[in-house]
Amino acid sequence: MHIVFFGDQHLDSLGGAQVSMRLQRRYLERAGHTVTVVAPAMPLRQAQGPKGQGPKGQRPKGQGPKGQGPKGQGPKAADAGYLDLPSVPITVDREYSMSWPGRRTDRFLDRAFAHRPPVDLVHVQADFWGAFIGHRFAHRHGIPVVHTMHNRVDVGMAAVTPLHKPVLAVLNLWRRAAMRGIGSPVGGSDGWAFLRGIAQGSSAVTAPSGHFARRLEQHGVFDPVDVVWNGIDDELLAQTLAARDSNVAPGTRRPRFVWLGRMSPEKRLLPFLQAVVESRVDAEIEVIGGGGQLRAAEKIARGHDGIRFAGRLPYAETLARIAAADAVVQTSIGFETQGMTPFEAATLGTPTVVSDPDIAGELRGGLWEVPDASVTALTETLQRAASDIVAGRAPTPDPDVAAAFRQSSRTAAMIEVYERVLAQR
Repeated sequence: MHIVFFGDQHLDSLGGAQVSMRLQRRYLERAGHTVTVVAPAMPLRQAQGPKGQGPKGQRPKGQGPKGQGPKGQGPKAADAGYLDLPSVPITVDREYSMSWPGRRTDRFLDRAFAHRPPVDLVHVQADFWGAFIGHRFAHRHGIPVVHTMHNRVDVGMAAVTPLHKPVLAVLNLWRRAAMRGIGSPVGGSDGWAFLRGIAQGSSAVTAPSGHFARRLEQHGVFDPVDVVWNGIDDELLAQTLAARDSNVAPGTRRPRFVWLGRMSPEKRLLPFLQAVVESRVDAEIEVIGGGGQLRAAEKIARGHDGIRFAGRLPYAETLARIAAADAVVQTSIGFETQGMTPFEAATLGTPTVVSDPDIAGELRGGLWEVPDASVTALTETLQRAASDIVAGRAPTPDPDVAAAFRQSSRTAAMIEVYERVLAQR
């Protein structure tokens, strides 16, 4: 099969969806399929041109002027699996960009695919412009679409702006204009109307968790929704487990807690740090990630010698830190459509302090569940977790969850969806 992924952001940019799509591409190609990834060009790549692109799946590092490679080497080769759309940056750090869905982009895509193998299936893994562009492409060429929903738009918008209702109304107007003629008209101005609208024209819709799939069905987005978790690289998992030090006896050192993610309000880092300070828990706390709340987080942590900010780390190093920890802490509530971190932790044998009841239910064990959203409840749960770790009675993650989270099994499940869709043509 020739499968075309459509994303909102380039796969070399930061983000859980991008990590998942890179893994999906790698394992589909190992299974003998061809994958083309269509997404907005990263501004850095556009400035450098094709010769400035780094190796597959990586960002350019240590390059000289005009996109040259490290000293003594020639220019980096472009990745033929990426089809970068003309784009404009949308963040100050130029990490993220957007491409405008319209006739100019349509023509650009059609010219580009005229020189590529025929496309069997479009897999939309985008929630905004990437979804519009992907569905427009599939509709023009009569290609079936599998659409993976990564984003609970209503909660996400409410977390980042008090004007989320008018913003969602504008997004729905944009969606109706960009996807006119695709599927049945969908009215409404809330987040669920938006998701119903971008699912139009799909032959199948998948979600990365059972709880998100149920919500999509309940709100009339699509029915039935296939559940296909995002996964973890089998090889990297094996390497991480082999390198883990499992000889540390309980009670011989302070418990290690790891929090990781984007430092933004919906992730609830600040309540976690407040709980750490209030709990006076005798533990090592490592915070991995970056974002707009870093200064506020550092202010709360000031004077608490057990809190360390590690910044952004490579994925392999992040997994190593999770494997070495006694517990991972997950604090967002209602926002995550899957919540990768607790599943990565379970796969590595590390239990999790879980604030989101939906994620707790899907993990099926190996956790300390926080009973409500208060700082007090999180404080008490951290104290209980630290006590259990020191006493050697920490819960053990469900082995079935760990096995089902491997990318090889996730790719096999997605190929079944692809084959079903193609058989229905």
